[in-house]
Amino acid sequence: MKKYFNITGLCFPNEHYMADVSKKLTRAYSMIERGEYFIINRPRQYGKTTTLYCLADELTKSGEYIVFNMSFEGIGSLIFNDETAFAQGFVNLLKVMIEESESSFSEWFDVESKAISNLSDLSNLVTKLANKVEKKLVLMIDEVDQSSNNQLFILFLAMLRNKYLQRNRFKTFHSVVLAGLHDVKSLKLKLRPDEEQKYNSPWNIAAEFNVDMNLQASEIKPMLEEYAADKGVTMDTQQISERLFYYTSGYPFLVSKLCKIIDEAILTNKLERTWTVEDVDIATSSVLKETNTNFESLIKNLENNPALYDVVYKILMDAEHHGYSIHDFIIGLGLMHGILKNGRGFTLHNRIYEEIIYDYMMSKAKSKVVMTDYTAQNVYRLPDNRLNMEAVLLGFQAFMKKEYSRKDRDFLEKNGRLVFLAFIKPIINGSGYDFKEVQVSEERRLDVVITYFQHKYVAELKIWRGEKTHEKGLLQLTDYLEKQSVTEGYLLIFDHSEIKNWRSEWVEVAGKKIFAVWV
Repeated sequence: MKKYFNITGLCFPNEHYMADVSKKLTRAYSMIERGEYFIINRPRQYGKTTTLYCLADELTKSGEYIVFNMSFEGIGSLIFNDETAFAQGFVNLLKVMIEESESSFSEWFDVESKAISNLSDLSNLVTKLANKVEKKLVLMIDEVDQSSNNQLFILFLAMLRNKYLQRNRFKTFHSVVLAGLHDVKSLKLKLRPDEEQKYNSPWNIAAEFNVDMNLQASEIKPMLEEYAADKGVTMDTQQISERLFYYTSGYPFLVSKLCKIIDEAILTNKLERTWTVEDVDIATSSVLKETNTNFESLIKNLENNPALYDVVYKILMDAEHHGYSIHDFIIGLGLMHGILKNGRGFTLHNRIYEEIIYDYMMSKAKSKVVMTDYTAQNVYRLPDNRLNMEAVLLGFQAFMKKEYSRKDRDFLEKNGRLVFLAFIKPIINGSGYDFKEVQVSEERRLDVVITYFQHKYVAELKIWRGEKTHEKGLLQLTDYLEKQSVTEGYLLIFDHSEIKNWRSEWVEVAGKKIFAVWV
């Protein structure tokens, strides 16, 4: 069977091209060897199920463990209706795996499990099984979120916790690994239908799982090398892996998605069997134009959580990277869903998510104001496929001046940067790309690098905070222009003063020409 890049479900090393996550697996394996109980709680499509599969495979091959690797996905809700149904259902899951891997014990297990009717019986059965076999028992449960709001599941965790605390007296599972979106150490549930939601901690015995499951460039590179050797493809695997990480920050689904696009769409239309850095750029542009369950989930999580939407908006548009706490529930929600990451302050997890969220927010901004009279592409195109950025900024100024006199003034002041991004989108659409980078500074800058055909333009968006701060900002902009290897830059200043001057001017600073427009 020919290998391919997989973006749905479980990945198998003999069927799919996979990043080298051996170091991650080694750390998780060591935790199991030490007999630790832990939770792998990561966002959707982050490799949790594949990690459990690979761990189970390695543990089984060692000959020291009997691994019960199961999932609560697809077992139905009836198993959680009452204690007897749950106990018997769980026993049936164990029975299937004993028949597959330890058939010599299956007859004994059938006899011992017939009278199971509650969690106490189940607890005793686990002890009997642990005493019966010479190998260590490891329990892995994927998709624990399917039942995390169910009281029976909490009681089940409490049973495992109690057995863990008494493991020196009564044998039990050597290690338990749970996987899901949520951290079940602090579940929020209803104990009874008429009670308000409360926090419970049935799993405070769990060790911290601090393995970074983002794929690093060094882990992506071996996958590309294997692929290139298999397919006879030429590429600079170091450059390509770094470019993939640049856009995805190592989010496993996104890495595989871009590789799949290059292999199955871009490469088939090329004369030479080569991958280039530009192919990664093209794949990124392609994925930003599509919809998939991952992106739909991303938007749904923002739409369903207004407070999270507000935090993400402030991080993207207002450069508020600091002032948030890891213990803040909303920040935790953003981290849990893979929207945010924690580095030097909280930022969006990756550049692809940034663009998806920008587009989503821009679509909401467009519904508030009408700008079609100002965004015709031919008005701003110069000979040689150049973009007339001076005209673009003046066109936006004219648009804002007209709209500012209307009832939308408050909206425009609060969402000015977003409105500009929505304004420029149809102008460059199909011919260019706008890369946005938040700069944490006194002015809370948002830099926008626009590529239009083969040309590049750098625009900075900032809030007016007085002449002195403005002069300092101009020097910062010249440094950024130098890094981008351009001699001209554009500055869009949002002035929230009561009396606006709507001015524009060309200035020269440190050998760079800058066109500044106030709105």
